[in-house]
Amino acid sequence: MNRAGAIVGRIAQIIPTFFLIGVVVFVLARLLPGDAVSAMLGDRATDEAVRRITHQLGLDRSMVAQFLTFIGQAAQGHFGQSLAFRVPVASLISERLPVTLLLTLMATLIAMCMALPLAFVAAMNANRWPDILIRAVFQVGLSSPVFYVGLVLLTVFAAGLRLFPVGGYGEGLPAHLYHLFLPALTLALSFSAVIMRTLRGSILAVLRAEFVDFARAKGLSARVILLRHVLRSAAITTVTLVGLHIGSLLGGAVITESVFAVPGVGRLMVDSIFSRDYPVIQALTLVLAVLVSLTFLATDLLHGWLDPRAGV
Repeated sequence: MNRAGAIVGRIAQIIPTFFLIGVVVFVLARLLPGDAVSAMLGDRATDEAVRRITHQLGLDRSMVAQFLTFIGQAAQGHFGQSLAFRVPVASLISERLPVTLLLTLMATLIAMCMALPLAFVAAMNANRWPDILIRAVFQVGLSSPVFYVGLVLLTVFAAGLRLFPVGGYGEGLPAHLYHLFLPALTLALSFSAVIMRTLRGSILAVLRAEFVDFARAKGLSARVILLRHVLRSAAITTVTLVGLHIGSLLGGAVITESVFAVPGVGRLMVDSIFSRDYPVIQALTLVLAVLVSLTFLATDLLHGWLDPRAGV
């Protein structure tokens, strides 16, 4: 099968996944304790008002009818009206999603900048003091909960030293980057530890390979061997790992955005769950599932370019 056919096949496999995710999120959203209309109207709402709004929103119909309506609207890219914010769900997500995507991109770049050079240093000094020190420092970031790291960074660098804002998003790209640095660093600390340990192990494995010994025997310099042979082979595992952890970064953004008051989809998801905003919960889950699936597909394509034996 050629590469184009393989890509089409992978995309076709994603469609049933979206349907199953839609079923699960639809059921779980309605298993949340409480009532969406009561949460929307408040404690002083009368029974008559609750019944009227419930009928207007179609929440008094059967679960099957509501699910079919949800799937039909989702297939057309229409997710209905937010119960809590009283605006179209699509416009609400399009406003918040770029914030989370920028946060995820910053966290990935910071993690790569931290992990790549230190992984080489650790691998070149395997089992000596630089290697032991680097692994020990990264182990602290790996074992610390994201919310705890965020609170520490917020307390020290924002509230204490006042080097960064305590929350918000700012106006303009420079202000966005400035406001998102601490949240991105929070996500990057644990992510960089995973990348560093994986890349270190891959470099050590490649350095013991026969083709590296052959390159040394040809008289190639250590720099050429590292950049041309070792880095490309070791990067295969790292690229796959980064792609697989994009979903974890998006999940970590839910906590991080709440800690730093960042107006992204993670914080929107938390607010929607508390307000029983079914349309937003369902739409956000599907949108994030699409992003993660496309990231996995891009990872497979890059993996196939680095290692043609892998197929796609």
